[in-house]
Amino acid sequence: MTPRRHPRPSLKESITTGKKSSIRSRVAVAMIAMTVLVTAAWASTEEKVLLSFDNDGGRLPSAGLIFDAAGNLYGTTYEGGDLNTCGGRGCGTVFELMPQTGGGWTEKVLYNFFAKGGSNPLAALIFDSAGNLYGTTERGGTYGYGTVFELTPETGGTWKHSLLYSFNNVGNGGFYPVASLIFDTDGNLYGTATASGTLNGGTVFELTRETGGRWNEKVLYAFEQASGPNTLIFDGKGNLYGTTIYDGYGSVFELTPKRGGGWTEKVLHTFTGDNDGGDPTGLIVDAAGNLYGTAAEGGVYYLAGLVFELTPKTGGAWTEKVLHDFPARRGQPLGGVIFDAKGNLYGTLSRGGVGAQGAVFELTLKNGTWTERILYDFNPYNGDGATPVGGLIFDNSGNLYGMTALGGAYGYGTVFELSP
Repeated sequence: MTPRRHPRPSLKESITTGKKSSIRSRVAVAMIAMTVLVTAAWASTEEKVLLSFDNDGGRLPSAGLIFDAAGNLYGTTYEGGDLNTCGGRGCGTVFELMPQTGGGWTEKVLYNFFAKGGSNPLAALIFDSAGNLYGTTERGGTYGYGTVFELTPETGGTWKHSLLYSFNNVGNGGFYPVASLIFDTDGNLYGTATASGTLNGGTVFELTRETGGRWNEKVLYAFEQASGPNTLIFDGKGNLYGTTIYDGYGSVFELTPKRGGGWTEKVLHTFTGDNDGGDPTGLIVDAAGNLYGTAAEGGVYYLAGLVFELTPKTGGAWTEKVLHDFPARRGQPLGGVIFDAKGNLYGTLSRGGVGAQGAVFELTLKNGTWTERILYDFNPYNGDGATPVGGLIFDNSGNLYGMTALGGAYGYGTVFELSP
């Protein structure tokens, strides 16, 4: 059977101009690759808009959120901030949301991006053990091809921006990073870029801190055609796992470190763009070593997407199982999935719900079958958000948090909370 091929409009451009590009599936990288230790009973769902972005504080949030130990939320916006940058649209922001006594949340912009310092972040942030923030920008930097940056808190509540690395489109060095970073146990950073200078695909890279504070990039693997490798995850043996997209298809891959240096790539599953899905958008791993993710395309209903599981078999092969196909006109999961303590899965649909403005879903396993339940349908006509594209996170009380790229009081997106 010939796989079905189709054009894929970008998130940003489908929102603003309707043009076609490759950003949409790449933005779904902001997911938390872990099992949360909370359990919620979702008999009913209450949604609360914590923040409506107003352009000055950012616009087009397209990734996910992270918490600090005090319960403050941190995230990025693709545009907005200083409107004197990036042609009047703003180059994006890093923001913090702080819960207030008595209710409500207050936004604080920690950093406004500008072209030379990096612009247009599409990925969620990560913390190091000292409380510093790290992230990537798709554009900007010294050469205009994206950056890796660090934000360090200073006395008085300000944050210092440090440009750790500027991508340069030289050789097979990658450029246009859109995924979140991860640390190894030695403090090295790992990430992905969506394109490379020599080959037609993206790269997996490592950044190592050298004497004097400089960071050195090393390309671990360059893909020949596949683009948009998303956020990586480690297993307990130090192997890296990730996903790629390619014209509605894509793959799940493993990178294994070799003795003496170098990495070996192994494709665990190649998507056909048909009933098994296409354009995978992120991975998590359970305690048994099974991988879970979402595919933004394909499935029984073609463009609606699905949730899948990959299980390792004796001899090194992996088997894909489709856990759930989303119905037509109510799908496109772009933000991956997360677990609760009972093993239920949660995620977002960018164009799902009754009004096709997006939804939050839960998948529950019973007697070998996964059942979908829509926890919330977004309705931007009452000031609500629309088009959730990033991943979700839980707090310690079992509430879910995420962002929408559109909607809200000003039409520039929201931060929302769902409570059972």
